[in-house]
Amino acid sequence: MNRFLHWFNFLGVLALAALCVAQWRMNRTLNLALNEQQKISQQQAARLAEQERQIKGGASDLDSFRDKISAANSAMKEAEAKAAALDRQVKQLANERDQLKTSVTNWAAAVATRDERLKQSGAELAKLGNDRNDAVRKFNELAAQQNKLVAEIERRAKEHTAVVEEMNKRTLEHNRMVMEMNKRAKDFNDLVDKYNALAKQLEAKPPAKP
Repeated sequence: MNRFLHWFNFLGVLALAALCVAQWRMNRTLNLALNEQQKISQQQAARLAEQERQIKGGASDLDSFRDKISAANSAMKEAEAKAAALDRQVKQLANERDQLKTSVTNWAAAVATRDERLKQSGAELAKLGNDRNDAVRKFNELAAQQNKLVAEIERRAKEHTAVVEEMNKRTLEHNRMVMEMNKRAKDFNDLVDKYNALAKQLEAKPPAKP
């Protein structure tokens, strides 16, 4: 009987050792998976930081383009003021032409001067219009790029959230498995204690007389 109990205890210890080894392997696997998920989360955070830096740089470029557009608008207003002044000069020249009909040569010179000024004004207006169109086009391109970056950040944020949720789920599952294994180990230890107590009782009980 004692030999049976010794063998039983020995088998129980072996089973407990096997259970501990299995639990250690499971914990090691879970820890490796958790470390991998943490590494992925860190990489995602670094990518998000880089995207935020790019957006800040894009916002700076956007402010620069806005300043250029504002300057172009100011130049346009100035050109319009010059054109209005030229119009006034044209009217004045027309009045002088009516007054100086006797001087055909002077009138022709005044008309030539007027035409040259109008030509220069038109060239300036055309140049300002082209500059403004270029600024608007660059602004639209920058806005499209910024929208693309924002969409990419939102997608990366969703991926990061999904990774965190998966990590939390695996952690909960790991904790549940550890609690279950601890409970089984306690039950096994209780069973071993009961057999040991029974063995002691049998050893203490005197053998029956024949």
